[in-house]
Amino acid sequence: MRLITWNVAKRVQRLAEQAAALAERQPDVVALQEVTARSGELWEAALRTIGLPHVRRTSVLLAARSPLEPAAALPVPRPESAIAARVDGVTVHNVHVPNAANGWVKIETLEAIRAGLAAGSGPRVLCGDLNTPRRESPDGTVLSFARDSRGRLRPERGERWDRGELGVVPGLRDLGFADAFRTLHGYASREPSWTWRQISGHGGGWRLDHAFASAELRPLDARYHHDWRDRGLSDHAALAVTLSAASSRDTERLPQRTDSA
Repeated sequence: MRLITWNVAKRVQRLAEQAAALAERQPDVVALQEVTARSGELWEAALRTIGLPHVRRTSVLLAARSPLEPAAALPVPRPESAIAARVDGVTVHNVHVPNAANGWVKIETLEAIRAGLAAGSGPRVLCGDLNTPRRESPDGTVLSFARDSRGRLRPERGERWDRGELGVVPGLRDLGFADAFRTLHGYASREPSWTWRQISGHGGGWRLDHAFASAELRPLDARYHHDWRDRGLSDHAALAVTLSAASSRDTERLPQRTDSA
């Protein structure tokens, strides 16, 4: 399965260019975030023209070459921010987690994602703009947005916020899910998927866009299309992943499922 997940940033005026960029990569499944009421029908038409006629959408969208079978979405507080469907035997969950400006609904959403995935079974993919983490170090240490730039826990957020973010990135590994990008590239590669630039010319960014695959699937390729962001098609880079069925040997190497995080 070739899947691309992308926050298209409500940029209706760039939709034709966004669709053309997707078409060049010939994905089997596309997961989009920030699809608006205005752009939804336009996206459906554009995706049909590039060979992805099967579409389900709310404020997030799934499209595929193969038929989409019904699947229960994750039980997030804002139902419009999550969608799910089964594609060729794999359940794909597409979620846009609200950012911290929305308050505690961000953590409630991340907690619902973890709980929903813990209760499920079978081949599954979670992808989307998860709005976490704040920092990933080369040694694999991950910091959440519960902490400030020096790594100190913010009192107004505290331990629950920290657990909520870390329970998904990187904590889904405790449920047997592999972070497709980190599995293939390790933590030496920073690659922020959302960036900003200050007037001084210096800026920064975070790796907010992710794809996680359950133990039945094996990541073969994962790469961010930073050039799409650099061209102004969105303020997010798209993440393209290729997955195959895992062998029994691959499955044995994955950590045992636990809810300890």
